[in-house]
Amino acid sequence: MEAAWAAAIVMFVALGSAIGEAWISTSAIKAMSRNPEMYSNLRTTLILGCGLTETTAIYSLVVAILIIFVL
Repeated sequence: MEAAWAAAIVMFVALGSAIGEAWISTSAIKAMSRNPEMYSNLRTTLILGCGLTETTAIYSLVVAILIIFVL
């Protein structure tokens, strides 16, 4: 039972990651609408930022799976 609670707490990191990814995307879209000439640079930064943010969610999922099945 404790392992399930621990896994649930770890998965809140994924919620934070989703909020962060939405914030990154929103900021990039606002910047692209203000300055269309910088589209390619902003797109590259957006993809890099979303990729790094998504790895946090993947790591938290791996930790939650390890907590459930190993403990």
